[in-house]
Parts: sequence; C-alpha cells; structure tokens
Amino acid sequence: MFPEFSISKTYKEKYPDVGFGLTLISGCRNFNNPPGFDQHKRNLLRKMRKRETLVQISERIEIYRIFFESFGFKCPLPQHLKRTINSGFPRYSLFVDAHFMAEMCAGILVAVTDYDRFEGALKLDLAQEAEVCKGMGGRDFITKSSEIVLRDDKEIVCVLCQGADQKTRVHEATGSVLFYAYAVPGIQKQYLEKGLSIAADTLVQFGGGKLEGLEVY
Repeated sequence: MFPEFSISKTYKEKYPDVGFGLTLISGCRNFNNPPGFDQHKRNLLRKMRKRETLVQISERIEIYRIFFESFGFKCPLPQHLKRTINSGFPRYSLFVDAHFMAEMCAGILVAVTDYDRFEGALKLDLAQEAEVCKGMGGRDFITKSSEIVLRDDKEIVCVLCQGADQKTRVHEATGSVLFYAYAVPGIQKQYLEKGLSIAADTLVQFGGGKLEGLEVY
C-alpha cells in the first residue's frame, strides 16, 4: 500500500542529496479532540520551546525562508513559528494539527494529504515554466522554471513554494493520510524523519491508524 515513488534525473542533478520524505497511515479517523490529545500537544510544545531546541528550529526555518524568496515567494513557516511560540499549536482537526506539530517541532516543511485522492505513482521533479497546479481554494499555481514539484501520474499535486493542490486535501472522510516533507539545500534528512515520525505517531495514537511505512529518500 505504500506509495510508489521516484525522483527525476533533473531533480537529482540540481539538488543532489536534498531529501524528501513520506509516511502513510491507514485506517485513520479524524476525531475531534480525542482524549489525551491536548496533553500530547502541550508536551511537544514544551520540548519545542526549550531555548536550544528553538534556536535550532529557527535556524532551519530561516533556511526555508531564504529558499522561498529565491523563487520570489513568501515562506509561511516563520509566521507559523511566531504564532506557535506565542499561542501554542492551533486547533483545526486531528489531521491538520498533526501536520503543524510535525512542522514546528522539526523546523521543516510538511504537507498533509488524502492518499486515496492521488492518481498513480508519485515523482519528485522540477517544473517547466508556466505549468499549472490547481491549489487549495481553487487558486491556480503557475510554476516558475525549476520550481520543486511533486507529481502523480496525472498532474502536479504540490508546488513546494506555493502549496499543495485541492484534489488531495484531507477531509472528514479521509481514511488514509499521507504526510510528505520537503528538504531544501542546508536541511538534513534526519529532520524530515523527525517531523514525519511526530505526525505518524500522533495519528496512530489518537486517530486509530496503522503506520504503513515511513521513508526518507
């Protein structure tokens, strides 16, 4: 059941050894604030806010910010970090909250998606100029040349610097949740594994899911 995944030659040539990670959790239920979840979030928040840890997370997020700006986009991670430090993790839903916790605790970029909405195998690739991805909320993401993208067999499903698509968005009936995490130059693969492990463990513990696998490439 774990996704078939590949990395294009053009990506490998431009970004050798820059990682990407996937974790799939099946049989999930998007429970509303399950017992013990608030305490779990507080425990993670307390660890994240420790001075030395927070300095390291901030350094990684700064690397993402610079990378986003190199393509002319604003990175959402610095604002998310500021909000988390001041107010704690947001409360949206179990799936989305797990995504935010993974991002903030590891200082990386993570997407949360409905695995059953993908069409075929996944490929990490570089975009051509002016490809179109249907983003969340019906927005069109127009790619720039060499932007990092994730594709399924039909189309682009995520543009790193612009966001994930509408097609694979999680919803109340989602049962199989796929988290994926992008590194950029300067981000070590171990942090992808850390963030994805937080997301996966959360959905196993509080969403009743089964871990199908976690891979960092």
